[in-house]
Amino acid sequence: MAAVLACGPDAVLSHRSAAALLGLRPTDRSNLDVMVPGRGRRRQPGIDVHSSTTLTDADITRVNNIPCTTVSRTVLDLCDVIASRGVERTLDQAEILQVLDLRKLQDQITRNASRPAARRLRTILEDIYTSRTPTWNEFEEAFFLLCRSHGIRQPEVNEFVDPHDGEPAIRADFVWRAERLVVETDGRTTHGTRQAFERDRRNDQRLMLAGWRSIRVTWRQLMNEPARVARTIIALLKR
Repeated sequence: MAAVLACGPDAVLSHRSAAALLGLRPTDRSNLDVMVPGRGRRRQPGIDVHSSTTLTDADITRVNNIPCTTVSRTVLDLCDVIASRGVERTLDQAEILQVLDLRKLQDQITRNASRPAARRLRTILEDIYTSRTPTWNEFEEAFFLLCRSHGIRQPEVNEFVDPHDGEPAIRADFVWRAERLVVETDGRTTHGTRQAFERDRRNDQRLMLAGWRSIRVTWRQLMNEPARVARTIIALLKR
């Protein structure tokens, strides 16, 4: 609060300091980040002052009565001062805290289109969140293509596996029955709910107790890291 007050009545905590206050990522910097509207920068000892001509009231919130930038604006500003992996982890934490709003992030990109931070944030979001959710058929075809291109025997698809534990059989996405290997394709739409999250982990535990191995592959991994996914499956099938 002292740093914000020192920079004027319209100043707000921002960047790394705002991220720490919002619980998005810790910081051990001795200097604090403060943003002021306009173009001029005021020098203050122990404070990194950032100016902005696009800061609006909609970009400002209060935490413990301290004015600071909102989650979406903070993520945008972080793209100016930390590495991309740090931004990705910040987005992960925002999702865990259930404060991530992709529409508000897109609004920040649109309103700050001329900033390098906006272009960088767009690239990060495109890498993490595909523009559309793949259908099951698309996922299935992509997975079969992966198997064919790496010489992996085609699995059974959407088949039941019975762990023989007195509970109902488990419908698995891809099954290599002789090797007792299951691959589940995790999409945000079908596996992102709390109920699905709990069910999936319970099924993994049941399969493991019955001597099966179950791994989960995302669409992003299948598209961006096909060779690594294939190596993992091949190594598991050989065991």
